[in-house]
Amino acid sequence: MTETSTAGAAGSDRARRNAPQKGNPVGRFFGAIALFVSQILDELRKVVRPTRHELTTYTSVVIVFVSVVMALVWGADQLIVKLVALAFGN
Repeated sequence: MTETSTAGAAGSDRARRNAPQKGNPVGRFFGAIALFVSQILDELRKVVRPTRHELTTYTSVVIVFVSVVMALVWGADQLIVKLVALAFGN
């Protein structure tokens, strides 16, 4: 594509957006909804779903990671409680 054809295409696209829209507003509304739904379905067709093995592996990793972080937060909380009790007494 040459620069002139690219510039011409961009210019016509800009002119089309700035031009007043014609037609029934209700028809345009439902047409926009239909376009939106068709674009959603097109994107959903591109989704790659994980296999059962991948899903169980990912789930296990997340559960282990969350458990480790919970243990770290619990340990830090217990340490802070003991330091506060030591500083201020029971």
